[in-house]
Amino acid sequence: MRLPHLPYLHIHVHDRPLAGDPHPHNLFHWKLYFCEAIATAILMILGLSAVILLSAPASPLGAVLMHHPYIQTALCGLCFGLSGTAAAMTPFGKVSGAHINPSVTLAFSLARRIGGVDALNYMIAQVIGAFIGTAVVYEAGRLIAWWGNMAVAVHYGATVPYGHISIWWAMWSEMFVTAALIAMLYWLAAHPRWKFITPWSGGLFFLVLNPITAWLSGNSVNFARTLAPALFAGQWSGLWVYIVGPFAGASLAVMAIRMNLLGKLHLLEARLVNFGHHGRVPGLDDPHRKLNHPDDPDHVPPGAGAA
Repeated sequence: MRLPHLPYLHIHVHDRPLAGDPHPHNLFHWKLYFCEAIATAILMILGLSAVILLSAPASPLGAVLMHHPYIQTALCGLCFGLSGTAAAMTPFGKVSGAHINPSVTLAFSLARRIGGVDALNYMIAQVIGAFIGTAVVYEAGRLIAWWGNMAVAVHYGATVPYGHISIWWAMWSEMFVTAALIAMLYWLAAHPRWKFITPWSGGLFFLVLNPITAWLSGNSVNFARTLAPALFAGQWSGLWVYIVGPFAGASLAVMAIRMNLLGKLHLLEARLVNFGHHGRVPGLDDPHRKLNHPDDPDHVPPGAGAA
């Protein structure tokens, strides 16, 4: 039996903005941008709250950990990384693919897994989301005095270069840490056996790297994550480091991938979570649902699975 022609369904099936081939009639994907902004806001709310609790001298945890700076720095990295995991696991992160970092989006764009228009709007959404998340932490401090005092004491989790050596060390640190992060995420996401680890890997990555390199720059690797707290804390020192370093690092990682230095990697979708949609935009109400259509690679003909 011939299926009826449904133009919207046709566009939905063939519109693959997270596989590098969006439908020509769909220039903008507002659902993706909205979900990416909300996921980034969640990252910032949870991540900055963790940094405040672990670092502020007035915090019970901060008071204990200040005598163990390496453990404190490692835990900050772990908790901020796991905040990204939590954001990715929300329906918003599952729809957008949870880049929640302009460096990740740039890497996917250079790898031709997301088009230029969508990549730019993802980055804008990440900056907006980071601002919203930081604003929530800021407003909570205005309502709850003790929380506000702790947030101010740690400058809202702002990242700044270490001031006693050349700022170029901070830039190199941001570049190489970002390159390592992107290479790890890309390698995991490109291997079906390890895809499920991808959204969880950031916490372990920064747990290990933070005690080694965070003193140089804070290990931001995320311009949106640095810019938003800087706006509220007035910490503008070396802001260019967090643009040049992470973007150069993402470019370096993609170059290494194209040269097959990490083996032959082929990534189907610009996602760090909720794979299997072949680059399409899943529904927010049920992000795991796969569209079944005769033109779809996963199409199962009616009755094919019947006993």
